[in-house]
Amino acid sequence: MQNRLKPQYIIVFVLSVLVLSNCKNNSKKHYNYIADSLKKKMAKEWTKTIPGNFSDQTEVVFDSTRIVTFLQKHPALVPYEQDLRSFYRKRKFAYAWYEKGTLIEQAGNLNDRLMNLQNEGIYKGTPYQKDLDSLIFDNHSKTRVKKPDIGTELMLTAQYFAFSKLAFRGMSDSVSRSVNWFLPRKKIAYDDYLDTLLKKTSKQTPAISEPVYRQYDLLKSFLAKYRQLDAHENWEPIIISKKLKLGDSSAVVANIKARLYKLEDFKGDTLNNKFDDEFKAAITQFQLRHGLGADGLPGPGTMAEMNVPLKSRIKQIIVNMERCRWLPVSLTTDYLAVNIPEFKLHVYHADSLLWSCNVVVGEKVHQTVIFYGEMQYVVFSPYWNLPESIVRNEVLPAMSSNPNYLNEHNMVITGRENGLPVIQQKPGPANSLGLVKFLFPNSYSIYLHDTPSRSLFGESSRAFSHGCIRVGEPVKLASFLLKYDSTWTTSRINKAMHLGKQQQVTLKQKMPVFIAYFTAFTDRNNRLNFRKDIYDRDEQLASMIMSGSGQY
Repeated sequence: MQNRLKPQYIIVFVLSVLVLSNCKNNSKKHYNYIADSLKKKMAKEWTKTIPGNFSDQTEVVFDSTRIVTFLQKHPALVPYEQDLRSFYRKRKFAYAWYEKGTLIEQAGNLNDRLMNLQNEGIYKGTPYQKDLDSLIFDNHSKTRVKKPDIGTELMLTAQYFAFSKLAFRGMSDSVSRSVNWFLPRKKIAYDDYLDTLLKKTSKQTPAISEPVYRQYDLLKSFLAKYRQLDAHENWEPIIISKKLKLGDSSAVVANIKARLYKLEDFKGDTLNNKFDDEFKAAITQFQLRHGLGADGLPGPGTMAEMNVPLKSRIKQIIVNMERCRWLPVSLTTDYLAVNIPEFKLHVYHADSLLWSCNVVVGEKVHQTVIFYGEMQYVVFSPYWNLPESIVRNEVLPAMSSNPNYLNEHNMVITGRENGLPVIQQKPGPANSLGLVKFLFPNSYSIYLHDTPSRSLFGESSRAFSHGCIRVGEPVKLASFLLKYDSTWTTSRINKAMHLGKQQQVTLKQKMPVFIAYFTAFTDRNNRLNFRKDIYDRDEQLASMIMSGSGQY
């Protein structure tokens, strides 16, 4: 909440600087007048942040010992004791969920969310859900005298913290690590968020809005749609007996049109059995949403994706909603994000997507790690220091069968380590790292780089590397990273890339890099996308979520 007031303090500070910078040209009397005005403005802004002013109701308070009594009656809520105390201490123990003796609308919103946790993709309940539902019902009784009830008040706040842990934070750090997710987990002051929430009217927020990565809400809406489909549709596989092309007529075309209509890819006549341009466009859109080659034809790969059971898709959405809970809510800076199953690098400024390009990621036996780093260096015409695993498993066998192997690949031995030769590949167009690499120091020895093998970027599935990430548009990325240094023009970048001499450039501003793993996400057109689980990461997480066995 206080973070939202920072721009106001910045304005006051800037005004102060302007006054001081102009003081030589103004009289002392005029300066004192402006300074006094600024002091008054600062004092007025500061009062907005003082404790006790978090919501409209500050008059009716309760004794802090009531928290102890409440937790004795509800021991399963003891883990939230510190949250309760912190929240009410800031409010000077004023009731938060009551206005003029009546529950505010947010109380009902929270209860609805708690009673429908499966809509959040959550299969684990909070303690005393039914108790809260009964308390809410009793508080709305027409015969009840309008006055705050301490049991309902504390139950609502405790349930909010229980709900926020499930829906906003997600499973514990140990769970995310167990599924090889090494991105840093977000940290949120949920008591401050609750203060902000309670200040909002129903017109501002009809329900609780989530302090979660924006994809969460988008996936949640599709979860509801797919559950609705699953409840009412018979999703039998559609079988095509022969190849179909533009202009053909077949009963199976109408069947596919009907399915694509339900999946929101086709908007035309579902009874028409002709393979027309509208049908081809719908197939193309479906293929793009599933990371397939977009030829507009219902081939075996396309039909396999179209025949995936709805329950499998529902599970896929739920798994990726959980991953959304683990990410930062938002960033205000430039940053890079690689989505491994999508084989894409996305370049963002805050929440705005600036551009994207294809990448090649690690194959299944050399998986790219899910983690966070900060880009610090661009290296032009790089050497490649071969990892021990490649030297042992690939280069040494090749050298034994071809004594000239190192010369043919522009490699040299620079020493010995751990019983193996230390091998380096010299800069040049045939270098496996291409003409430029991008370094963000990490313990996984992963970085982004160019590659001489450009044809791989045309493949729809691009898991071919030993773990590092090959970038489809390295020149564009180098220009973006060096944009804060005007001396690095496009011509200078091209020259450095082809110089044949390694040159390392330290970035003026470090760039956040997120290497993530999402097999379901929405694109900028709000279309639901699915990708293959290339590293088999979904099933383990899905089983923990849907059994309710995962730690929270």
